[in-house]
Amino acid sequence: MAKLFVKKGDTVVVIAGKEKGKTAKVLGVSPKTNKVLVENVNVVTKHQRRKSQEDKGGIIKKSAPLCASNVMVVCPDCGKATRVAHKEIEGKKVRVCKKCGASLDKAMAKTVKKLAKQEKKSSAKEEKSTQAKVEGTKTEKKTTTKKASTTAKKSTTKKEVVKEEE
Repeated sequence: MAKLFVKKGDTVVVIAGKEKGKTAKVLGVSPKTNKVLVENVNVVTKHQRRKSQEDKGGIIKKSAPLCASNVMVVCPDCGKATRVAHKEIEGKKVRVCKKCGASLDKAMAKTVKKLAKQEKKSSAKEEKSTQAKVEGTKTEKKTTTKKASTTAKKSTTKKEVVKEEE
């Protein structure tokens, strides 16, 4: 049985077929057949026979399943259609938006936001420290080149003085 990136209750956008561009909610998922049932998308008419005197027969319109590859999950935070990434947080595998890093699973959304903020802070600190190191090495290079140029001037002047004395 294959796993799907889409779950029941997700908001998806159709990216292929006659219903391309429509956004709707997922009503059901079938991993065995790799199909997704999306609300008011791929509507078909079915002629249904009357099974008893209480039931009504007639022409019924209902949603038919789509191939899962024809839909993309819409991120609840950034509102864009995105591919799904997976991260392990607190021992659980969580679906994450590739574009903004927000959690697509409602239960883990808060913990993912906290971790994202912590990562941004730590990366900002690392960036500042690397910039300070780079600036420090630039000043060292400048001072060493100045020393080398002044010693070179002194040595040339001594040679000139010696030649003039002779």
